[in-house]
Amino acid sequence: MDLLKPGDRLGLAVSGGADSVALLRLFLELRPALGIVLAVVHFNHKLRGTQSDDDETFVATLAREHKLQFHLSSGAVAAEAAAHRLSTEAAAREMRYEFFRQLEQPNPDGASPLDKIATGHTLDDQAETVLMRTIRGTGTRGLSGIHPSVEMKDENDEPCGGVIRPLLVTRRREIERYLRDIGQPWREDSTNRDLKFTRNRVRHILLPLVERDFNPSIADGLAELAEIARGEEDYWENELSGWIGTAIHWSEPDWSQPHSKEPQGLVQLHSFNPEVQKRLQEPGPMVMNASIDLVWLFSEPLAVQRRAVKAVGDLAGFPLEFKHVEEILRFAEDEKSNGKQLSLPMGWKVVRELEALMFLTPDLRTQERIPTDYEYPLPLPGRAIVPEVGIVVEAARVQKGPETAEYNPDRLLHPSLVSKELAVRNWRPGDRFWPVHTKSPKKVKELLQERHITGPERRLWPVVTCGDEIVWVRGFPGPASLEPKSEEGILIRELPLEDE
Repeated sequence: MDLLKPGDRLGLAVSGGADSVALLRLFLELRPALGIVLAVVHFNHKLRGTQSDDDETFVATLAREHKLQFHLSSGAVAAEAAAHRLSTEAAAREMRYEFFRQLEQPNPDGASPLDKIATGHTLDDQAETVLMRTIRGTGTRGLSGIHPSVEMKDENDEPCGGVIRPLLVTRRREIERYLRDIGQPWREDSTNRDLKFTRNRVRHILLPLVERDFNPSIADGLAELAEIARGEEDYWENELSGWIGTAIHWSEPDWSQPHSKEPQGLVQLHSFNPEVQKRLQEPGPMVMNASIDLVWLFSEPLAVQRRAVKAVGDLAGFPLEFKHVEEILRFAEDEKSNGKQLSLPMGWKVVRELEALMFLTPDLRTQERIPTDYEYPLPLPGRAIVPEVGIVVEAARVQKGPETAEYNPDRLLHPSLVSKELAVRNWRPGDRFWPVHTKSPKKVKELLQERHITGPERRLWPVVTCGDEIVWVRGFPGPASLEPKSEEGILIRELPLEDE
């Protein structure tokens, strides 16, 4: 318990499940030796009706029995997920961690209710996370999985405590055995057995299969892989800090200078556009160009080259996939590319000069230079990353049944799409779509207006096309013309773009 010191006020995040209840009982035993003050923290996600309320009552009773302070909050996670177009799991995590942040936030006197919060994540959770990310595709950052500790920051981006996961090296079955031995009951979350959720299929089907038929120590192996990946990431983070200012440089673009000339033939945005004004005035990479010294870049191993290029995207706020990084490196290596440029996500460009590779931020003064159009191929089955709106669009063949029970039948499309080429792009003027159960086709612009979707969000709204036909519009049911007539269908859905 190196992360704790005597006198720390530790909040135990208790959901009522075995892992969190074991966390509570173990810290009650360790409290005299550690010299810490314990409290119980519970967030009611309001996802399972009376079951969620019963969990809350169970946890409140535990806190009362052990004479611990009880911090409680709740939120309508399903509504939050729908409003912000997040997965239920992502919305629940954001709301839960916002509650944690509030509990660690200092008041004007510098005091806060809690110094740290502990969660009951186990080695099994770690193994599931690493395996899921591997299946989806990830780099070493994604393989680092669930971290043993996470620093929390306040509204001013200042450290204000953290979250620790002391059970991350412990198997779930060992935790349940411990609770049975001491006669401590716990609550079972019924949704943990629901196979419509990816994690549950990994937990109850995939991991047991691999453990039984291939490697009985797979969970330990995946947890060790996460530990190795975290060490690798720590090393590269330290390396990166040395590159900044020596091989990677940031500079203000010419157009941000007071003396810069008005762009010719473009509509100037003035003070009536507060968002652009705000971004122009903010310091940092969002309005900064970057350059990488070419002599240094190609004197380094390939691993360093890839890390340096990706670091520019990470720091500037535009995501670079592996294919982008490789294309940039090929472009940089070719001396015939001098003076030429490549287009990158979110309106960025990269230009090869004689001695440096220049990454140019979009000119935020003009509407025309704020990126609006994008288009990516969507394999079937497969996924397309859409960094402009921060999502992944997935297309898959499915059979009607338990696997698709969570999806409205209106969201499934005819299997004839299997033989077609799909693409995901933002809608364009003139695009029309005819959602099922409506009287006639409408312009996509009108459909979005009816939903009160406005501004940049509307300009970037994603659709999936098959040739010239739009077959999917984010947030709308599928077209009547593609309603599946059999037990097989095509599912197109959006997933959150994870930070990997």
